[in-house]
Amino acid sequence: QVQLVESGGGLVQAGGSLRLSCAASGSIVGVNTMGWFRQAPGKQRELVATITSGYNTVYADSVKGRFTISRDNAKKTLSLQMNSLKPEDTADYKCYARVQSGPPMSWNDYWGQGTQVTVSS
Repeated sequence: QVQLVESGGGLVQAGGSLRLSCAASGSIVGVNTMGWFRQAPGKQRELVATITSGYNTVYADSVKGRFTISRDNAKKTLSLQMNSLKPEDTADYKCYARVQSGPPMSWNDYWGQGTQVTVSS
């Protein structure tokens, strides 16, 4: 089994910073794309940022210039540095990873349980 465990959420004032972390564990052979998604109450889940095993990144327009995604392939960890936070960044943030596990070998998508980020105005 593969598990993704997030940490680092919390309450912060607008303009502040938070750093989210995600650790992957289990019978992992390889990890391809990893990313962060978020879902605010009453809204659909949206992509925040993704990063490939080759460190290519994609960001949502709403977080460009404020958030930075990074990963440590050897440690199988993912991070999201969030600066200049806004109230509209308030959401449940989930870690995602495309993981090869086994044996038997297979690629599957995994999600963490989520960590709440609340930005007060």
